[in-house]
This record gives sequence, structure tokens and C-alpha cells, in this order.
Amino acid sequence: MSAPLHPAPPAGFAPAFVASVLDDALAHGSRVYGIGGLQGSGKSTLAAQVAALAGSRGRRVAVVSIDDFYLTRAQRLQLAHGTHPLLATRGPPGTHDLALAGETLHALSGGAPCALPAFDKIADDRRPASGWTRAQDYDFAILDGWFLKTPPQTETELREPVNALELAEDADGVWRRYCNDALGRDYPAIWARIDRLLWLHGPGFDIVPQWRWQQELALQASDPARTAMSRAQLERFVQHFERVGRQAWRTLPGIADWTVQLDDRRRPAVPPPLKKGD
Repeated sequence: MSAPLHPAPPAGFAPAFVASVLDDALAHGSRVYGIGGLQGSGKSTLAAQVAALAGSRGRRVAVVSIDDFYLTRAQRLQLAHGTHPLLATRGPPGTHDLALAGETLHALSGGAPCALPAFDKIADDRRPASGWTRAQDYDFAILDGWFLKTPPQTETELREPVNALELAEDADGVWRRYCNDALGRDYPAIWARIDRLLWLHGPGFDIVPQWRWQQELALQASDPARTAMSRAQLERFVQHFERVGRQAWRTLPGIADWTVQLDDRRRPAVPPPLKKGD
């Protein structure tokens, strides 16, 4: 018999699925529970729902995203000036403040009180530290991210551009090699803090522009006085994520501890969680 389908974002995931994720985190004693999935797949929505359900059960969950650890706009502009212009755009490996991420996840993995950084995506900059949430007296933490535990590509895989952006603006491969080197060298120490990883496996990268546009519209609706990206800007933006996104989609079902298939409406087909290798 096929697994049941559950409603998904923007309305949110069904209570039964949310409960299964919370139960999975608790059953494995996770201090840092990872929720991965390509852009727009519902990671942050699910993390918030799990935290809310945990609260209704008398438990506390700290929630942070890999996106909250982006370098500041000024830092990325400096990196773009010294290394490659495409590094001005947040997102790919190499555009995160890994010292801040490491410090925060070290505290979370030990259950220590800490401030949780926050990034303003409309302003494209980190929020002031005075506005960060402080995590304390929590049972565990959730880290969500689109490329958690993604391995780097080989030199052969890096040779050919994957889209028009790479063809026109990274013909010599300097930017993609920089990102790939960072992914293989600098991020494993961050991934090591994740005790268990759930991967939301959507239909593929081709649906990301549609999902991410829906996310952008919701972001704009939440703050009508500010201007989010246009559709054309977003179509270019997601090309920055395509190479690593496709690598994540190919490899993470074999790396994550629990993989849940999503259809094109983000509805998960949910079998019982299995351990890797079962």
C-alpha cells in the first residue's frame, strides 16, 4: 500500500507528519536535528511547526537556518572584489560566516544558552545582534538548510557550465571552484554538529524557480512596504544555487538518515523513518 500524502506549504504540513518529525528527533536523542531540502521545499515551515508542536508538549526547541549565517553584505562585496564578482550574491558555499556558525552550533550541540543570528533577506544583510533571539533552556535545536551535508563535486563535474549564469559570468570556472573547494574544506566541521538529518526530496531542481517564487511572494506579502525580488531577478538568483542544488538532490538521499519524497505540490509521502542502510 502506498504511503499517505499530507498537505504541505503554504498552508503547512499536516499534523501527523509534523508529529512524526518531532518524534524522530526525540527518539534519536538529537541535540541538533537537521532538516534539508532544496529552496522552497518547506524546510523553515516544517521547522517552525515542529517547534510549535514541541511547545504544546511542554518542550522547547531552538530553530536556526544555515541562511542565518550568511556573511554580511559588506563582507560579500569585499569577497567579490578580491576573488570573483559572483560571490557578492548570498547563498552558495563560501558565502557563509563559518566562524559564527561553528560557534553557534557548538553551543547548541551542548545545550548552552546562545544568541541565534538572523538574516534579513529583503535587505540582503544580517540583522543587528541586538535583534537576535536568545536560545536557552531548550531540549534540542533544529538547523534547516538547502545543502546540509552535501559533498563537493569532482574536477570533471566542475568543467562544464550548468546554466547561462555560469556560461556568461564564470566561463573559466573560478567561482564554482571556489564554492566547491569551500564546500569540501570548510563545511564538514559544521555538518559534524548535525546528529540526524531529514532530507525533503522534491521532484528535482527544475521546480525550484517556481517554489522559490512562491516563497518570494510570501516574503513580499509579509512586509508590503519593502521591495523583494522581481521574477526576472529571482530567475537569475536561483542559478547561483543550481550546481550545488543538483548535487544535493543527487547525493543526499544516500547520506541523510531519513529521506521523505515530496511531490510537485510539496506533499510528502511518508513511510516510517528508517536508519541509513536499512
